[in-house]
Amino acid sequence: MEIHAINILYDFCIMSALLFVAKILRSKIKFIQKLYIPSSLLAGVIGLFLGKYFLNVLPFSTEISSYSSILIAVLFATMFLGNKKKVSFKNMFTSVGDTFLVNAAAEIFQFGFFILIGVLILPLLFNGINAGFGVLLPAGFVGGHGTAAAMGAAFQDMGWDEATSIGQTFATIGLISGIVIGVILINIGARKGYTRLITRVDELPEDMKTGLIAEENRTSMGKNTVSPMSIDPLTWHITLVLVAVGLAYLINEGLKIVFPPLSFPVYGLALITSILLQWVLSLFKLNQYVDKQVVTRVGSTATDYLVGFGVASINVNIVLKYWIPIVALSALGLILVVFWQFVISKRFFHNYWFERGIYIFGLTTGVMATGVILLRVTDPEFKSGVLEDFGFAWIFLSIMDMLIVSLSPMFIGNGMGTIAGIVYCLIALACLLLSAKVFGIQKDNGTVQRSGEITLADFGKK
Repeated sequence: MEIHAINILYDFCIMSALLFVAKILRSKIKFIQKLYIPSSLLAGVIGLFLGKYFLNVLPFSTEISSYSSILIAVLFATMFLGNKKKVSFKNMFTSVGDTFLVNAAAEIFQFGFFILIGVLILPLLFNGINAGFGVLLPAGFVGGHGTAAAMGAAFQDMGWDEATSIGQTFATIGLISGIVIGVILINIGARKGYTRLITRVDELPEDMKTGLIAEENRTSMGKNTVSPMSIDPLTWHITLVLVAVGLAYLINEGLKIVFPPLSFPVYGLALITSILLQWVLSLFKLNQYVDKQVVTRVGSTATDYLVGFGVASINVNIVLKYWIPIVALSALGLILVVFWQFVISKRFFHNYWFERGIYIFGLTTGVMATGVILLRVTDPEFKSGVLEDFGFAWIFLSIMDMLIVSLSPMFIGNGMGTIAGIVYCLIALACLLLSAKVFGIQKDNGTVQRSGEITLADFGKK
């Protein structure tokens, strides 16, 4: 089917209007504020109900389901552009080793566990269900709408057309429950004395609730690194991102010719091309003219539209067809991440266990933004250093995620799902055992101040 540019323009204009409405609702309605629902998610839900499966009043084109796989490539292309710090695995391990290992274990185990359920259990309970059904839950929970779209596209290439809608459904459930349940868990943690930097959730600043930042608290979104007389600074940064994306699609077309049986994820290639582009910029001494904050904003913009289109394009008929396994797996997934928060995180983190754990909870039910939102609820001024630790570890975690998401559909499609699931679970266990050996296991009840922690009482003394 031919895609017309005007249809793409209309789709993005409609989604922009929905984002505008959603932002107004978030800034005015207390109920939405208390749940910390992102405007992009709200826009997607509105688009879903006004779309063809319900009221059918929005003239979306038939192509909106394909936008997520493109936008995730844009997001991945921004991850390494503008990075100026040299990264050392040795330094990362010695400084934030338990952060990296426990986070890696949480993500890898979720993939391994649900791959095994999808391959071994679901076919016994539901006739004709695809073996890849189970892995779509961690794709949505751990990776969010972008990863769900990417993995759905991989399964679609293998002939399973329902995969994308199912993955987007899991991602939506994860994102909503991640925020709602996350806030509930934080309230429980604050009451029990697990949190170090807050005692009550309602103490949070108003800008976190409304999403509107007061003038005195506003910060710059980036620096002008090039003169507008030659090229607009925003154009310059968007150019770099789209060059990386374009190269990724070009390489993908070449790989299809050379390796026709294999399906390579474009978003993974975009990550690689962004690294190569960053190297080229460094070679010509132009890397200093790339502002990481601006690049990040480009990626965040893509994410907002990605979530909006991802939710709005969910095929409700497919969801209704598979609602029992969707509900069952979602419930099991939520039990797993709550267990990780109150059992694994409590025992394996050397300090700020609740804050580190709630970040992982958000990350493994939605996206990184969910983890950041929940972390900020427990650490409003980011004084704990937890965010920096996860940011450092994320450089390696993102590569790990890319490999898992890229390889898992291949393994399942080639009948190796059981082996992949077992290997993933063993790797996760190895990460926990290594963390225990190097950093130890905490045996207190979780309320005791651990080495390196700063508490509210400490602030009062200063």
